Amino acid sequence: MIDRSHDLPVSRQAAVLGISRGSIYYLPRAVSDADLALMRRIDELHLDFPFAGSRMLQGLLKQEGYQVGRLHVATLMRKMGIEAIYRRPNTSKPEPGHKVFPYLLRKLPVTRPNQVWAMDITYIPMARGFVYLAAVIDWFSRKVLAWRLSITMDVGFCIEAVEEAMARFGKPDIFNTDQGSQFTSRAFTTMLIGNGVAISMDGKGAWRDNVFIERLWRSLKHEEVYLRAYASVSEARSSIGRYLDFYNRRRPHQGLAGQTPEQAFINALQPIPAAA
Repeated sequence: MIDRSHDLPVSRQAAVLGISRGSIYYLPRAVSDADLALMRRIDELHLDFPFAGSRMLQGLLKQEGYQVGRLHVATLMRKMGIEAIYRRPNTSKPEPGHKVFPYLLRKLPVTRPNQVWAMDITYIPMARGFVYLAAVIDWFSRKVLAWRLSITMDVGFCIEAVEEAMARFGKPDIFNTDQGSQFTSRAFTTMLIGNGVAISMDGKGAWRDNVFIERLWRSLKHEEVYLRAYASVSEARSSIGRYLDFYNRRRPHQGLAGQTPEQAFINALQPIPAAA
């Protein structure tokens, strides 16, 4: 994305791409072992109680013996990219200058693969440190089409995942995300519009608007991430890759009548044979 050898200044390249200039120069700071333990537990509690904000999470942590202030809980939540999930009007906005698109999926029957894709980012704890995972899924089949890991929440790894998905599976009619700054950035929305894809964005804090990818995160974390202690980013990438292959090809889904996402995706794409 950013070419440091180009004649165009780095700050101008960032402005053109619609990404934060600060993220280009970002060097990750070490996080203490105590904070890493807190962040892992906050992530687990958030999966179980997605409506819990920093105040409630502080209370839950206190019950378990953690001595932590509410402001520190809120700081760690921001670092992890999570927030309490419930509907509320205009309490949070995307980055200044970023456009928010309307939600297009309400009452829309999704009847085939590649009609609607969705994307989200989640926090992945490791033995020491953490990474972020971005994934693109097909709404109809729940198939994970592409994914990327990153040590920062920059838009670049999101764009790479979408470009891989489109190269492998074509283009969706509609692409749905939340209102995160990565997805409202000029670089991300321009890429989708340039490919003729309609953009849909969840209501702020409305997790049910993107429920299928939230279910993917729950399955991934309980069945893979929380059972491991990744020693490196490469180990995390390899292990998560094996799980997502299992999720696509072997894990049956009740909502798909026992089919795997791969089966639901392929079977729906195959034409129905004409009657003899």
